[in-house]
Amino acid sequence: MTAINFAVIGYGGMGSYHIHNIMPNENERIHVVGTYDISGERQQISSQHNHKIYTSLEDVLTDDTIEAVLIATPNDSHKDLAIQALKAGKHVVCEKPVTMNVEELDDVLKVAKETSKTFMVHQNRRWDPDFLITRELYKNQQIGELFQIETRVQGANGIPGDWRHELKHGGGMLLDWGVHLLDQLLFLVDSRIEKVSADLSYILGDEVDDGFITYIIFENGVRAIIEVGTTNYTKLPRWYLKGTQGTAVIHDWDLSGEMVIESGKKNIQAPKPIQAGVGLTKTMAPPSEEATETLPLPKASAEYDTFYKNFYKVVREQAEPVVKNEEVRKVMVLIEEIFKAAKR
Repeated sequence: MTAINFAVIGYGGMGSYHIHNIMPNENERIHVVGTYDISGERQQISSQHNHKIYTSLEDVLTDDTIEAVLIATPNDSHKDLAIQALKAGKHVVCEKPVTMNVEELDDVLKVAKETSKTFMVHQNRRWDPDFLITRELYKNQQIGELFQIETRVQGANGIPGDWRHELKHGGGMLLDWGVHLLDQLLFLVDSRIEKVSADLSYILGDEVDDGFITYIIFENGVRAIIEVGTTNYTKLPRWYLKGTQGTAVIHDWDLSGEMVIESGKKNIQAPKPIQAGVGLTKTMAPPSEEATETLPLPKASAEYDTFYKNFYKVVREQAEPVVKNEEVRKVMVLIEEIFKAAKR
C-alpha cells in the first residue's frame, strides 16, 4: 500500500482539522508532507508539527513528490486553486462549498476531465451519526414511510470568523452550513425537486445571511424544512421526522431522542377531550397509552468507506467516489435556487 502524499493549502481551522483529526485515521493511505498558508503565523504553527513549509503555491505545485492537495481556504479562492492544482497534475480534495456557484464548478470539472485527475469535495456530514440514523429510518421505515423531514442547526454566536461576513468571499450561512444540510437531504431523498421556497435572515446587519429557512417539496411527496440560525438562544431538535406510522426526534449531535410509533393494538379507546388554554380540544389530545409505543432510536452506520479511504481507492483503484461531483453540482444548483426563491 503506497500512501498518497498530500500538501494542505490553507492551514486554518479546517485545514488543521483535516491534518490532526481526520487524516491520521488513514495514515497507511494518506501522508501529509507539508502546508502552505499566506499567514506567517499559521505557517509558524504548522512548522511546530514538523510539516514541510511551502513558501508559495508554485512551490507546492512543482513538488513532484506531492500527488494531491487539500484546499481549505476561503470559498472564493477554491476555483482558481483547484484549476491550478489539476493542471499541475495533482489530485484535489476541496472543502465545501466547492465553489461560489455552479458556473465556477463547471469550470473546475472541465479541467478535471481534461487532466484525468480526481477532484472530490469533502462533504463530511454524510458520515454524521445523526444523519445515518435518519437515513436508516428513511430506508427501512421503522416509523413508516417518511413524508416530512425537518433538519436544523441552530446557535446563538452569530456568523463565525472574519471572511464569512463578506459577500465577496462567499460568506453567509447558506453557503456555510446550508451546504451540509442540503447535501444530506439530496443524498437521502432520490427524487426530483418540484418546488422551493425560502427566506434568508439578515437580522445581524451583515451583507450576507446569518441564517435561512427553506421549504422543499419533492416529486415523491416528501416535504423538507431546512433551517440554519445563528440567533437561537434555545434550539429546536436537530431532526424531526414524520412517518405514516410514527414520529422520530433526534434532539442533538449527542443522539438523544426517541421514536413514537403506532402500537397496532385493536379496540383502542378514542382520546378524550382535554383542556387547552381556555378551551377544549379532542383533535389535539394525546393518544392513549395503548395506542402508541415509545422506542429508542435505531442503530446506524455507514455502509460506505470513510472519506479519505474512499479517496485513496478512487485514486489507486479507480473505485466509485462516495461524494460524486454530479451530486455536488445538484446541491449547488439548489443553493442558487434558494437564493432566487428568497428574492421572490
